[in-house]
Amino acid sequence: MSSPPNPIFDANAPPGFETPPAGPLPPLAEKRPPIEDPVWTGWEVLALGVVTVFLAMLLFPLLVTLAAHQVLYPQVPLTEIVRYPGLIVLSQLLSYVVILGFMYSIVRRDRADFWQAIRWNWPRNPGVYLLLGIVLSFSLQAFAHLLPIPKSLPIDQFFRTAREAYLLSIFGVTFAPLLEELFFRGFLYPVLARRLGMGVAVFLTALGFAAIHGAQLMYSWGPVLIIFMVGLALTVVRARTKSVAASLLIHIAYNGTLSILMYVATDGFRHLEKLNQ
Repeated sequence: MSSPPNPIFDANAPPGFETPPAGPLPPLAEKRPPIEDPVWTGWEVLALGVVTVFLAMLLFPLLVTLAAHQVLYPQVPLTEIVRYPGLIVLSQLLSYVVILGFMYSIVRRDRADFWQAIRWNWPRNPGVYLLLGIVLSFSLQAFAHLLPIPKSLPIDQFFRTAREAYLLSIFGVTFAPLLEELFFRGFLYPVLARRLGMGVAVFLTALGFAAIHGAQLMYSWGPVLIIFMVGLALTVVRARTKSVAASLLIHIAYNGTLSILMYVATDGFRHLEKLNQ
């Protein structure tokens, strides 16, 4: 009587061939989401921050000097020129252009594709993220009524005239959110996540985002808390979707909603005094 065939080894099989065991095959390992492993280092992100501060300290005084020497405002005292929001916005715009070039050079140093490296990843449903930004704006504005918000803040100087209000509104939905998202969600978050994990990285990124807006808000804890919550929402979206473009859309919609609300509340920026009532 012959013995039953060995389920592992078949004597009739060619040498080196083993019959797979009977029964269902073991399940394949689940595909894990890709980890955050950017081509840049934390030191390079720190360098980006230092260069940004240096440019702000350099460009704004330079523009003020040019303006004071009969270039832009020949009849205006220097003490008044330094308060012009247009010069502040222009200096920020010029520094953002330089920083964007610096970012690009850091990524291209390793011959990596810039947009792929920063996880741009344009979402399939951009309208959803724009809607989330609108909802976030209305929700946090409602929450702000429960917090101690000073009637006068340094950022109010950007809304003294209709022209300045238009300028800041346009800047707030274009260059400002783009560079902030590239730096915080594109460059800073992934190096923190690689070293500290997603949870800590989300918190620290939102904290840094709130810190850079603190001076405009007189470091009052109520407004700063609102900005921190905005940064928290933006970074969570970036972490979950692996898409900087998604967080950018929310950021644009959030800022745009605030601008539209101010536009309506001030009758088309014609009665900006209503903002302090």
